[in-house]
Amino acid sequence: MPKPFPKEFREDVIRVDRDSDASMAQVAKDFKISASCLKRWLIIDDRKSASPSPAGRAASESDELREAS
Repeated sequence: MPKPFPKEFREDVIRVDRDSDASMAQVAKDFKISASCLKRWLIIDDRKSASPSPAGRAASESDELREAS
């Protein structure tokens, strides 16, 4: 099993994604991680905070739609 990224690294990547105008894919590429990894980090962070990112909002809306059907 691969070693998890340090917490500080994850926080830096999330901060850069939220503060920049770059796409999620570009931020992920810049930090040499997959876009799906970054999206997962954003969703987890959104669940901990009150200001969801677009990725977190989309996941939350998908969850709501699944529950409604």
